[in-house]
Amino acid sequence: MSDFQKQTVQWFPGHMAKTRRQIRESLPLVDAVTELLDARIPLSSRNPELNELISGKPHIVLLNKCDMADEAATRRWKAWFSAQGTPALAVDCRSGRGLSSYGDTVRTLLQAKLRANAEKGMAGRALRVMVVGIPNTGKSSFINRMAGRSRAKVADRPGVTRQNQWFAIGGGIELLDTPGVLWPKFEDPEVGNRLAFIGSVRDEVIDVETLALRLLAVLGAQYPQRLCERYHLERQQAAQSEPYELLEQIGRRRGMLVRGGEIDTERASAMLLDEYRAGRLGRITLEFPPEQSEG
Repeated sequence: MSDFQKQTVQWFPGHMAKTRRQIRESLPLVDAVTELLDARIPLSSRNPELNELISGKPHIVLLNKCDMADEAATRRWKAWFSAQGTPALAVDCRSGRGLSSYGDTVRTLLQAKLRANAEKGMAGRALRVMVVGIPNTGKSSFINRMAGRSRAKVADRPGVTRQNQWFAIGGGIELLDTPGVLWPKFEDPEVGNRLAFIGSVRDEVIDVETLALRLLAVLGAQYPQRLCERYHLERQQAAQSEPYELLEQIGRRRGMLVRGGEIDTERASAMLLDEYRAGRLGRITLEFPPEQSEG
């Protein structure tokens, strides 16, 4: 197990066990589950235990932060989830983009439940939906937007929701919030890297320069033009340079120099990660549906 994995295990085990228990205990109270994923890394931002935990409950996926992901790639992800029998919506929970169809999606998914309620004389009974997702995928922003007021605690760091909370969102739907949870280990180290890139793992877990170099390796291979546009590099530089050379070039372009004319690569690393997470490098998807090529 890598140091990255060990530190993640050390920080999250009690919280993870508590969340698993809360999900299991709350499942009998809900009719469906809505899962928040990051549209840039849909599979890497999933809890792989979730399908087992939700025990076959009807399931909706929200591909959040779609404004930061490649639109064509997001369409492919929606088709992929649909092929798995799970409706998926591309949304941006902060602006509300894509959320207008959420209520209709829930009601379509739960048509049988609505009919059963009507037959039992409970036509006005609310549909109850559990909201789940790993830290920093936007659960609280989603609930706040749907409820029409900031009632769920929101922060741009992992693990701020500590207990289950119910929220009525209108249209005969109630949402149950749950704490975010990370799993005990990453079978694929690339999953850990992608989570760290988007900020779902605390930056203290991994050296900022190491993380920036790993991100540059991905961007240099898949999105060299975005690096060129943002940091005024020549395309050949972005496509052919090693990650450390790229980092130096970016730091030099931004004037991040220290005494003696050396480049402050730690400062450049922090800036690169901040700008990537803020979407300033453009719409970038770092993960693609398993059965499709990345081209």
